[in-house]
Amino acid sequence: MKILVLGGTGVISRVLVEQLLVAGHEVTVYNRGRSNSMARTDSPVRVMVGDRLERQAFEDAMTKEQFDVVIDMICFTAEDAKSTLRAFRQRVQQIVVVSSIAAYKRPYRTIPTQESAEELFDDVRFEYSFHKAEMERVLWRATQEGDQPVTIIRPSLTYGIGGLNIGVLRQNAGIVDRIRKGKPLVMFGDGTNPWNFTFVPDLVKAFVGIVGNSKTFGQAYHVTNDDVHMWEDLYLEFGRVVGKEPRIVHLPTELLYRADPALFGHFFFEKMYAGLFDNSKIQRDVPSYKAEVSLRAGLEMMVDWYERAKLPVDAQKDALEDQLAAMHQQWMEQISTHL
Repeated sequence: MKILVLGGTGVISRVLVEQLLVAGHEVTVYNRGRSNSMARTDSPVRVMVGDRLERQAFEDAMTKEQFDVVIDMICFTAEDAKSTLRAFRQRVQQIVVVSSIAAYKRPYRTIPTQESAEELFDDVRFEYSFHKAEMERVLWRATQEGDQPVTIIRPSLTYGIGGLNIGVLRQNAGIVDRIRKGKPLVMFGDGTNPWNFTFVPDLVKAFVGIVGNSKTFGQAYHVTNDDVHMWEDLYLEFGRVVGKEPRIVHLPTELLYRADPALFGHFFFEKMYAGLFDNSKIQRDVPSYKAEVSLRAGLEMMVDWYERAKLPVDAQKDALEDQLAAMHQQWMEQISTHL
């Protein structure tokens, strides 16, 4: 099939493009051309350079093209969704759009969460979730009108090579650095919140199985690992990978959010709720989908990348974590002296 990937150079989409090629598809990517990862003359991937936010130019360019399936990896708002529909509606067999489990309204109605039981997020205070939900509402209206097959994929927290989203402060290599130096790591809440940690090589299997699959038309799927962990397991497993037990301190999620809403908002609005998902729907319609990367194997992959890439520690986040840990220590000492 002729497949267009809007994006194509991100943490997930780069691996997706590789696996689409393995599956025998003809792949074109459309992005701003700021990454040279597909610029090799021997690459089988066709690259179109442009900015989807330049709506008219993007939509005009697409009218001159013919694809079977479009996978939109960079659709974040209702306006993005409307533009994608204008560009491809009634011109492709299927539009696949990446949303997020962040689009679900909290608290969940079901645990493990089932797609059919949940509502979409409606709290404007957390813009990422609100806009993802608004984006979905646009797509669902198009689906209900029946003239364009749309499939929505909702990844949960997903880690992969090149990703900078691991840790409570998204410290990434800073997690390993702090463990090795014996410095404390800050955990939100008491660390026992359950979660399905997912890795990119597993997630992209679902995309490949959805492409051109008529069972998935007009459907939404969350796609996660089925292994159940607690959030604290993330740091404990990092410790096992590097051979040293981490020091973990716990701070209330609400206090972290008040300290830095931009940094900790996703915990306050999203991750303080159980992140367990029922994958039976994607496994029913894409029987080949099975998550196989364990937390240990996934973190070994990430640590190897940190060290090969010599990924630097974020000094600002490291200092903030020192400050938060010191405040925790002072708080504990004050409580002890007043009891």
